Amino acid sequence: MYELDGGEIIISAKDRIFHILWSIVIATGLAFLFLPLLAVFFSMPVSTLFRELNTQASYQALQLSIQTSVTALIIIIILGTPIAYWLARVNFRGQSLVRAAVQMPIVSPPAVAGVGLLLIFGQSGLLGHAFSLFGISLSFDTSAVIVAQMFISAPFYIHSAMQAFATVDGQLLSVSRTLGVSRWATFWRVTVPLAMPGLLSGAALAWGRALGEFGATMMFAGNLPGITQTLPLAIYTAMQSNFNVAVAMSALLLLVSFILLILVYTLGRNSRASRVVKQGGRQTYAKLSASQIAS
Repeated sequence: MYELDGGEIIISAKDRIFHILWSIVIATGLAFLFLPLLAVFFSMPVSTLFRELNTQASYQALQLSIQTSVTALIIIIILGTPIAYWLARVNFRGQSLVRAAVQMPIVSPPAVAGVGLLLIFGQSGLLGHAFSLFGISLSFDTSAVIVAQMFISAPFYIHSAMQAFATVDGQLLSVSRTLGVSRWATFWRVTVPLAMPGLLSGAALAWGRALGEFGATMMFAGNLPGITQTLPLAIYTAMQSNFNVAVAMSALLLLVSFILLILVYTLGRNSRASRVVKQGGRQTYAKLSASQIAS
């Protein structure tokens, strides 16, 4: 432990050994997490990375990845926000079971997810057959990529949003209701601003997961250039013919994902709720909310 000797802090030998071991463990863990990602960028000169990326297949795959992942994210937010709010604010029998079921796509093997999507939305699937009667086919089409990305990444948003909604003080919602504000207006004026950092974090996680989705997309949508071949599938294809192109595409995917995450986290840090918390805490926000809601 720390000992005082003439006003000076003396660290015992046991504490020094503990700090050294602690530092080694942290450095080892960080190296394990970062080195494989950094290796992608430093495996070849930057000029070579750009040259290998300058292909039609790379641009096509990147464009498709961004288009499908953004579409999937928008649908996830529209459908996932009510689910997250319901699971966070309403108590009912079997709630734990429903919460576990919502998280199942996270732990399910991607191949299993792809098979499940085919059984439901495939041309001979439970719903896919009904859709085909109206000339709608989801499997092995761009829409199948969006469905696969939604299925895999939605739990990341729902889980984060659920935790964010659960932390919103119920008294603030009661204040809003006593001011005569409807439930719908209270949700948008009080609940959503307070939960915004968590919502944005969940959106960032879901977006990043959708960008990197591979297994379920391969099983359900296939690997058709220009139609279903997203950047992860293009990397898989390039691995079989040109390793340098695969490395360059990997670097591009990591860079795009990192930029998106930074943008979303920056928005979350600068959100209204965060600013209010920094300026004076929850009591201040309660007063602000009451005055703003009443206006």
